[in-house]
Amino acid sequence: MAEVVEFRVPSGSDQTLLVWGLEPEPGLEHSLFSAFSRFGPLYSVRAHRNAAVAGPGYCAVIKFYSAGDASRAQRTCNGQRLFQKSPLKVCVCTKQKGFQHQVLALSSNKCQELANHYLGFNGWSSRIITMNYLWPSQQLQNVSGFGGEDEEVGRTLEKQSVKYLCAVELTLPKHGVCTRGVALAEADVENSADPLELLTATRRVQKLAAGRALSSAFQKILLVVLENGKVAVEYNSSQEEPTDSLTEEELKGLVQVNELSLEQFDLEEEVLSDLSFDDEPGDAI
Repeated sequence: MAEVVEFRVPSGSDQTLLVWGLEPEPGLEHSLFSAFSRFGPLYSVRAHRNAAVAGPGYCAVIKFYSAGDASRAQRTCNGQRLFQKSPLKVCVCTKQKGFQHQVLALSSNKCQELANHYLGFNGWSSRIITMNYLWPSQQLQNVSGFGGEDEEVGRTLEKQSVKYLCAVELTLPKHGVCTRGVALAEADVENSADPLELLTATRRVQKLAAGRALSSAFQKILLVVLENGKVAVEYNSSQEEPTDSLTEEELKGLVQVNELSLEQFDLEEEVLSDLSFDDEPGDAI
């Protein structure tokens, strides 16, 4: 039976394993990752100390992208010692009725990890169509002085906002699929007169906009994992945007004049150090 894998944070109970009976040891989460990742890509591994009433030891929560991978891992690992002396207990989480999880889009870093696993490192590519600077807005803050004749009453401080709009194209050549993502990123600059601070904020916002746009492009792809392990790709029409039907020149024109109305989507936090944006060795944000 085929299974659909999305570029979203796993929220299904059948994608989550509970592991208990863990013995404390250095690098416990790394050991768990090594043991369970052989069944499929993992979103997260979290180990926790048992509650006092449960006695000494640790338990863990492991999230898979695929419910099928989680099921195979549970059947294989339950009752096995794996990397410790005593056997582990592993079960699939039970569904909690009436409790709905917020569905979050994966960060661009996680999207790339998932794409590399199912499509291969050469199975997809991305490029920035355009990255446009939007003229900064000025946020005025009124600061009243108290208790001194030399203090300025009603002094106004200016805070500059650096804002970039980015459009990214994602291509899967073997599957004949091409999608786009458009995203906005913004950050305040406390001291816009400082060139270094302004440059740092600019590079940070550019990376964030590019990462969000790439994640947006991945949201339009569905991975269909077949029983034989092969992967098919389908276009997720539910995530289609008006910009998808535009030519590249038309899209650049819209971005240039800031006529796009971007619908915000929930995205897990980006780790900027994991984003690639043509950094030279030694560059730091």
